[in-house]
Amino acid sequence: MTDRLSGDELFSLIRRVFRPAPHERALAILVDLPDREVPDTPSWRQRREIAAEWAAELAARQASTGLDTHLVLYRNVRTNNGDLPATAWLHRGGELPASADELDPATAVPFAEIYLAHPILIAMTRFSATAPLKVAARSYPIRAATMPGFTPAMIPALRLDWGEINRRVEILADLLTRAEAAEIDFRHPGGPARLTLDLRYRHAHASGGLLPIPGVAGNLPSGEAYIVPYEGEREGDPSSSQGELPVQFETGEVVVYRIEHNRAVEVLGDGERACREAAAIVAEPAYANLAELGLGVLAELGIKPIGELLLDEKLGLHIAFGRSDHFGGQVGPAHFSSAEAVVHIDRVFIPETQPDVRVERVDLIMPKGKAVPLLRDQQYVIDWSR
Repeated sequence: MTDRLSGDELFSLIRRVFRPAPHERALAILVDLPDREVPDTPSWRQRREIAAEWAAELAARQASTGLDTHLVLYRNVRTNNGDLPATAWLHRGGELPASADELDPATAVPFAEIYLAHPILIAMTRFSATAPLKVAARSYPIRAATMPGFTPAMIPALRLDWGEINRRVEILADLLTRAEAAEIDFRHPGGPARLTLDLRYRHAHASGGLLPIPGVAGNLPSGEAYIVPYEGEREGDPSSSQGELPVQFETGEVVVYRIEHNRAVEVLGDGERACREAAAIVAEPAYANLAELGLGVLAELGIKPIGELLLDEKLGLHIAFGRSDHFGGQVGPAHFSSAEAVVHIDRVFIPETQPDVRVERVDLIMPKGKAVPLLRDQQYVIDWSR
């Protein structure tokens, strides 16, 4: 198998993911550009080149796809899931600009015009546009596939059976929606840790890689169900999310967060990363919010991690800190100190990314206290055949 989609494969992917209706006549592929503040990288440049190649391939197939395809450029927003700029540029062909600083402000168009003219969007970006596009999809008749950090190594995941993936994540989303809590037991070098997440009052989302109707945005490749833990916004009813959450960082250090009322209130340990994280939750309280419980399914279908979050989080359990409003939670950009400080950071609990933190047990606690086993020793134990 190659690390490049053929024209036929790309056309098939667009039809399968979006199922364009006859009246939907345009598609935009969005890319963010480096600038003086955020310099370019080889992988970022390669991603833009792939986006330009896809746009050209689809534009050449307009007669068969029925979609007028445009490449849309915008200045990077410096952080994952930060609000998009007010304006963007339609690329009119030729060589891609190397920096947003080369773009002529006089030729910019409002992002709202992009939304109104393009009911289908693909965001192949460095910084994730998932949150702002989810928010935009509530106001504009669009749907968007977001591909932050996309690399050619993800091509095999685009060839999977999305019908089967969607079926599995729908099963997980139904369980999460009906559950009142999730109990997670970890094992790490410091010993055992247990985290309870309050799932009351929330509706889970199924992100199975299919986006057939307007009003939605989700990752591609995908393959997860996710839910925002209850954040305690109801007066007199605090969140009961509590316990300890161990996270192993790239340096190998395991940091343990102490959770109360769905927020990290303390960081245990005196290592370099523990000290940095302790300072971060004080300086930016919204970062301390537990924003997502996610359950990926792609590992069971043979996909391996590649070091990019877009794919790796779809392999198994992940828990996020920070922004949650794009998933139905309460914490949004206004809760952070600045637009550049807005984050939604996933921590992925699979052996390849956190070898010293093991997920021993995950149970969903249903009404009347019934426990539904979900994972044992990092493997799903639910019956996918139902």
